[in-house]
Amino acid sequence: MPEGHTIHRLAIRHRELFAGRPVTAASPQGRFAAGAALIDGRVLRDTEACGKHLLHHYEGDLTLHVHLGLYGKFADGELPVPAPVGQLRMVLTGSGHWLELRGPTACEVLDVGATDLLRSRLGADPLRDDADPAAAHARVRASTKPLAALLMDQSIVAGCGLIYANEVLFRAGLAPQTPGTAIDAVRWTAIWDDLRALMKEGVLRGRIDTVHTEHTPEAMRRAPRVDRHGGEVYVYRRPGQPCLVCGTPITRGPMAGRNLYWCPVCQPEPPVRRARRRSA
Repeated sequence: MPEGHTIHRLAIRHRELFAGRPVTAASPQGRFAAGAALIDGRVLRDTEACGKHLLHHYEGDLTLHVHLGLYGKFADGELPVPAPVGQLRMVLTGSGHWLELRGPTACEVLDVGATDLLRSRLGADPLRDDADPAAAHARVRASTKPLAALLMDQSIVAGCGLIYANEVLFRAGLAPQTPGTAIDAVRWTAIWDDLRALMKEGVLRGRIDTVHTEHTPEAMRRAPRVDRHGGEVYVYRRPGQPCLVCGTPITRGPMAGRNLYWCPVCQPEPPVRRARRRSA
């Protein structure tokens, strides 16, 4: 599933291609026919990303909401529009360009109230200047859940996915199993600022790079990472490989059906707190 930086890149791209002009909307497969009819011919006012959710704002206070999920993909190009291939949920055309969407989890047109409700369900997005990291920390600090799970909870931190969660925890020297209650305000600020910087870099570069300069392939004279996700990382999908910092094999473990990765030396697990026995 694309992480937040990808959705922000899409928002920027779609704004550049279509904002300020009317669009033609269609649904070749028919599943979005009613929604396409609502925005067809309207001017696209602006686009934005809220975590992993993409929003197109049209005249008349209508918003196209897209969540790509695991299989959703966008493609675009210059006119003319190519003949439909496969199951196309939506096709937009504007001044000189076309946009195709296939396989999303959500593709719907919302009114103002429904758009506000969607926003209210999402946590703080590190890539948005209006984000409230203090509100996110309050949720984290109040929970005994593992910090990795809290970072990936979209109602707490919107846009942070599995890769960023694994990597920012390594950079912070924290095991994924660390409970939220162990994270004070100072440590949370450091995590938030680092996550924000990494995700901003992801928007600029179009891939997730998390290693410091001294750990790049060039600096370490090692082969670049080969992975469909691209980017240079410390722990994500590197089980059994040596830690780039200490050389210890990277560990992999499950959490709520997802794979987590960490270095047992650089990220020591927190001590288990045992309840005190009451004297008789």
